[in-house]
Amino acid sequence: MKTSIIKIQKRRRFAEEFKRQLVKEFESGTYSVLELSKLHKIHFQTVYNWIYKYSTVNKSGYRVVELTESSDMKVKDLQKRIEELERIVGQKQIKIEYLEKLIELSSDEFQIDIKKNSNTPQSGGFEKTVQK
Repeated sequence: MKTSIIKIQKRRRFAEEFKRQLVKEFESGTYSVLELSKLHKIHFQTVYNWIYKYSTVNKSGYRVVELTESSDMKVKDLQKRIEELERIVGQKQIKIEYLEKLIELSSDEFQIDIKKNSNTPQSGGFEKTVQK
């Protein structure tokens, strides 16, 4: 007669302190989820469930991992961009002031209104126009 041996699996219960400690190790970057699951012989999905439940960082199931170096570089790039735009605006302002002064001097030299309003009559050339 053939006998079969059935292996009965025992369910393990973990203390809440243990679960929180495991989540802290994950959040600190000491271990990854797979390393924790192999180290404690726990299924990785169980570790993820504990992370979702006890994590202060990861409430919705997503974790944003960003290196401080990359965020520092983003800030530096944005500051460079701001400086470049301020320089461009300054150059445009100088050009505007130059053109306005040029218009003013030309108006005085040729005695015509270069900046015409809609009610100003057209000039006939370099001669002084008489307004009625």
